[in-house]
Amino acid sequence: MKTNLIAPCGMNCQICSGYLRDKDSCPGCRSLVEAAEKKHLRKCVIRNCSLLKDKGFKFCSGKCPSFPCLRLKNLDKRYRLKYGMSMLENLEFIFSKGIRKFIAWEKKRWLKDGKVFCVHNQKLFKLK
Repeated sequence: MKTNLIAPCGMNCQICSGYLRDKDSCPGCRSLVEAAEKKHLRKCVIRNCSLLKDKGFKFCSGKCPSFPCLRLKNLDKRYRLKYGMSMLENLEFIFSKGIRKFIAWEKKRWLKDGKVFCVHNQKLFKLK
């Protein structure tokens, strides 16, 4: 798993069905090369947050006066209810223990026999 595939909101793109699918796959939220071509990346309020860009933050954090913003709260609520994971917990983990420990934790949570478990459809995929 790669640190550059952890989105600003705390989502691990490597467990996302958009990233894992073969046809028209997403390059990940931090991708610069294909972002202009991907409508969902252009439209993402969190990814395109001016504070993140202006301050050079890699992730949403308590450094932001609006943290957690309404968009992040709604995203977190949806993922807690539908998929049993929390963006806010991911961000807390990253800031308390660091990105490398977060990646190690994600590997334990989502990898099995060299394959990655997709958070959205509960299928195993070949790790990219």
